[in-house]
Amino acid sequence: MKADPAVQRRLLDLAEVDAELSRLAHRRRTLPEHEELTAAEAAVRTAKDKLIEIETAAGDLDRDIRRIERDVEGVRSRTERDNQLLAGAGIGAKQANDLQHELETLKRRQTVLEDEQLEVMEQREAVGVDLEHSRGVLAAAEESVTVIVARRDTAIADIDASEAGRTRARKEVVVSIPDDLLGLYEKRREQRGVGAALLLQRRCQACRLELDRTTISELRTAPADDIVRCEECGVILVRTPESGL
Repeated sequence: MKADPAVQRRLLDLAEVDAELSRLAHRRRTLPEHEELTAAEAAVRTAKDKLIEIETAAGDLDRDIRRIERDVEGVRSRTERDNQLLAGAGIGAKQANDLQHELETLKRRQTVLEDEQLEVMEQREAVGVDLEHSRGVLAAAEESVTVIVARRDTAIADIDASEAGRTRARKEVVVSIPDDLLGLYEKRREQRGVGAALLLQRRCQACRLELDRTTISELRTAPADDIVRCEECGVILVRTPESGL
């Protein structure tokens, strides 16, 4: 295959644009925000799980408090009723004795319930502190996600703009390269990641290896419009006055 040396040099422009596009694609894949976002989202999930755990404990304690309050109210109502009966006229000695015994039992029961109520309320107060703290942790974790997403989106928008510019530049270069030469370039790029490279001081700029003397001799005598390739990596070698031939 043959091509004018000036056209061959256009391959270097194309390779430079493709290299930039590859760097942009790599940057998109490896944005630090991706890893940061994964960690931040995991922190949100952990904070939500912890909050649910504490809310469940708080709900259980609230139910216990309401149950104890009902029990205390029941004891108080029963005590008031017994006192009214005891103070009433026409009550016999045995009934009075039974009522007195029941009042003592109710008093002990009320003391136990009130002690239990105080203990549960103290537990609920402590859980309430944990609940507020957990809500704060979750809010902070969610805010972190929001900040990272905004930073990531800004970085991606910047990459998108750069890619759009490089894609336009590529189209401008491609129209100046014959189809057969472009096809060979694309094939080399698909296989090697690089389609063409400068031969600089007898060294291929794609694989960075210095060509042996036999190859250099062949390249020196090859017509300027010949399409030549690196014996080591297979990319199209573009010869210029800096090639060292």
